[in-house]
Amino acid sequence: MTSVTERDVDAVCALVDELCGIYWDESKAYLIHSRLSHLAERHKCTDYADLVRKVRAELKPCLKDEFIDAVTTNETLWFRDSSPFQALRYKILPELIDSKAGSAFSRRLRIWSAACSTGQEPYSIAMTIAETIPDVNQWDIQIVGTDISSAAVAQAKRGVYDALQIKRGLDPPQRAKYFTEQDNTWKVRDELRAMCTFAQRNLHEPFDALGPFDIIFCRNVAIYFTEKDRRSLFERAAERLVPNGWIIVGSSESLGSLGPRWRPQQHCNANCYRPNNCVESASV
Repeated sequence: MTSVTERDVDAVCALVDELCGIYWDESKAYLIHSRLSHLAERHKCTDYADLVRKVRAELKPCLKDEFIDAVTTNETLWFRDSSPFQALRYKILPELIDSKAGSAFSRRLRIWSAACSTGQEPYSIAMTIAETIPDVNQWDIQIVGTDISSAAVAQAKRGVYDALQIKRGLDPPQRAKYFTEQDNTWKVRDELRAMCTFAQRNLHEPFDALGPFDIIFCRNVAIYFTEKDRRSLFERAAERLVPNGWIIVGSSESLGSLGPRWRPQQHCNANCYRPNNCVESASV
């Protein structure tokens, strides 16, 4: 399949928005071809509009999941951008630990990694917590990783990574401490996996069953949304936070256009927000 027609673009872009909430237009014709050509050929589609028709009709099991996996970006690595994990270790966790002291749930932490891809971010969060809290095994910690891709979530649950994946952002001491090698793959150790749970979730669907969370990582996903959907995402995420909770976004993202409650607090060069807290913005 070599050409992408205007009919193809209209059909695919509408379905991408419907299933994923990702905004594609005619400028993404190259993505339609590069990401969907093999899928269309494997399912014997006459064109990309025919692929869309088969996805909508649910004629073949798992075709919708295959389509979502093909159009979504699962680019990730360990400790991606580093600054959010520095902020987590040196600012956010110490402050949360202090604020919880003496409360009914002084040793409970709830963290959400939205759009977690194949699990590197949740496990990086778990490693950061383990390095920060000496008696971490005596804490009640749950890191919830969600992603729209069923294939990505399946790998995150397995916690097994190949040689290329394990090298991206992970140094040898961390690999030795938190992973076990199995036939040239590396598996996350059980004590780290015990902190993490994973589920498939579309960020455009209601969050009623989630939270409350102390921290939400929502990085590098809303950049693919329309402004309306972006606002909805973060407003709904704020409803899932405890009163003094934190939202961490990507290094190139800013939520200042969403209103005064979204005053940035840049810590360790990470973009952090506390939408349900009235503290003044600060920098360290």
